[in-house]
Amino acid sequence: MTNPLEDEWYVVRYSGELPEVALHSALYYLGEDKNGPRLTLTRAQRRCLIEAALERFQEIILRDLLPGNRSAPGYRGVRRAMINWHRYLQFCRRQQVEHLSLRRQVRAQLLILLAAYCADGEQGCYFGINCSFAELSVFARHLGLPPSAVPQEIAVLCRQETEAIDDGDATAPLY
Repeated sequence: MTNPLEDEWYVVRYSGELPEVALHSALYYLGEDKNGPRLTLTRAQRRCLIEAALERFQEIILRDLLPGNRSAPGYRGVRRAMINWHRYLQFCRRQQVEHLSLRRQVRAQLLILLAAYCADGEQGCYFGINCSFAELSVFARHLGLPPSAVPQEIAVLCRQETEAIDDGDATAPLY
């Protein structure tokens, strides 16, 4: 017989793009759903599920900042990383968990990505950046990077301020 808590942990951990939704679905199923096991979860069990959501957030944010993923068919770009970062911060506030370690990882990964864009330009090959230079600069500052961390030469790779980006989440702040 399977353990429903382990099953739901797996669902949350590998949930796709919305780990917080998966977490709340798992909590509902485990504790309230008439077809669920109707468990009273301990603080440790709830924390285990929250940790699964945090791990998934980390994975999806960093995935969209990996230079090697830029040519992958499922690559969603820097803009999606910004949106997921904002969702992650909101989730951390609601769950009362800290986010400093992931901030350091995201900051480091963004620097690696920006260096890759600069190197591409030097080699004459270019990948576009699906956010504006201003949005990218604000995101970098929000992560604790100085303005100089976003090289001016990649501005030509960024979307123009007036370009519409249809990613299904136009209302989400980008940082």
